[in-house]
Amino acid sequence: MQIVETETTSLLRDDSHLRKKEERRCTRCLRAAALVGAIIIIATVTIFRGNGSRIQLPSKTTTQAFPSDFIWGAATSSYQIEGGATDGGRGPSIWDTFCQESKENCNGDLGDITDDHYHHWREDVQLMKSLGLKAYRFSISWSRVLPTGMVNFKIGDDGTDIEGVNYEGVEFYSKLINELLEANIIPFVTLYHWDLPQCLQDKYGGWEDRAIINDFAAYARICFHFFGDRVKHWITINEGWTVAIHGYEEASNAPGLLGLDVGGTGDPYLVGHHLLLAHAAAVKVFREEGYTNDGKSVIGISNSGDFRFPLHAESLDDQEAASRAIEFQLGWMTDPVFLGDYPKSMRRILGDRLPTFSSDELKLIMGSADFLGLNHYSSALASTPSQPPTWGGYWADQFVTLSNDPSWKKTAMGWNIAPQGAKGILLWISKRYNNPNVYVTENGVACHETNFEQSIHDSERIDYLEGYIKGFGEAMAEGVNLKGYFAWSLFDNFEWQYGLSKRFGIVYVNYTSLERTPKDSALWYRTIIDSNGAKLFSTP
Repeated sequence: MQIVETETTSLLRDDSHLRKKEERRCTRCLRAAALVGAIIIIATVTIFRGNGSRIQLPSKTTTQAFPSDFIWGAATSSYQIEGGATDGGRGPSIWDTFCQESKENCNGDLGDITDDHYHHWREDVQLMKSLGLKAYRFSISWSRVLPTGMVNFKIGDDGTDIEGVNYEGVEFYSKLINELLEANIIPFVTLYHWDLPQCLQDKYGGWEDRAIINDFAAYARICFHFFGDRVKHWITINEGWTVAIHGYEEASNAPGLLGLDVGGTGDPYLVGHHLLLAHAAAVKVFREEGYTNDGKSVIGISNSGDFRFPLHAESLDDQEAASRAIEFQLGWMTDPVFLGDYPKSMRRILGDRLPTFSSDELKLIMGSADFLGLNHYSSALASTPSQPPTWGGYWADQFVTLSNDPSWKKTAMGWNIAPQGAKGILLWISKRYNNPNVYVTENGVACHETNFEQSIHDSERIDYLEGYIKGFGEAMAEGVNLKGYFAWSLFDNFEWQYGLSKRFGIVYVNYTSLERTPKDSALWYRTIIDSNGAKLFSTP
């Protein structure tokens, strides 16, 4: 593999055009502040109403500090970048099946090759190093390590000949981890990022059956056993909300089921319940079987968290609608972990449609995370509808109408760009969960682009990342325990139901030649990392 180097796109190309742009953005860069990561900024808060009118709050001076141990990284997931679908003993996942079933799924694309990271991992790590990444978040493919999804023999003292383990898969991840550590890049490892082994879907319906809880715990044990001596940061499950709603309610993601209340057979609330119990079971293995490395290793969960502003800030109904919308997404998958049960709003609205935890399960789930991973991309305005919805399902259950501020720009995904929501969601988390340690484990954007040059010169992405990272930083200045930030994504990749049509990467990937080209945003992000965030801020 070769990294493309042209007059304007070489990794080591002259970045004077970027520096000039930054000089125009800033009155002056705080070079002295870069040494300690402390920045004084003037913050003017503007609240946008749904009708386009604005409420401008008084300006205030805040001190923004990224501590010296703040972790800057980028993230990917196994199915989205690895390729090598039939290489090295990997078994099929539900995403292989979903994409192959119909050309209407996944934009007609397949995940068989994508970025071919499986064969180019060593060069990819060197690229990460050249971009200055301090950490790299990736996921392990369950079906690459356990092709049938299951392991049958208890781990022996020598760790060999465990029935069900694909040692070629173990070796792949072991080499990747070693290469990262050699490059002084901290591995953050996610156990499950949606690519369930197809065998488990066929055997008992995947996440709709309680049997998956023990199978996931056994899979986690295998990963802790083989990689836990080097991996100190673990994430059990990525975006359980997306798994449940997109996979078992809307049929847009694998395994492609419609929900019970919209004419299908999927049960998203049961799926969410099993995801949380599987998370708790894996954490129990981690903590009780000696994988914490005397407290030096930590484990958490990554959850989706969009922010919701009340459509009318003074309306109590709209305030309640905004809270309810957040509770039905972020709170659904986070309240049980930090508070011991589902949000009261969900209990009240859903009744017996929402599963309950037994007393033993509550003991397992409560406190089952050393940190919260937040995946945040967008925001919306929330209000209470005047009439009950005439349809059923998850979105009707919330009894919330979502709308957009007309001043907000849109991403290529159609998502609202509202960086003020970055601060809002972190403050919400801090208040609700007693200020836990938080990592932003995903934040990024798919840009409007039609050709290579537009992809490489991605000022739209730079603007997005700058606004959102500032918002996260402002929340830190108000006391939020934010420990790190991971841009989504390191590479352009397979964007699930959109296939290869949407590009989130700070590194461009040619899906034919597999050449990698760092975008302007990658070089910009390197300057943010090098200054520990100081370059983001200036005084007027």
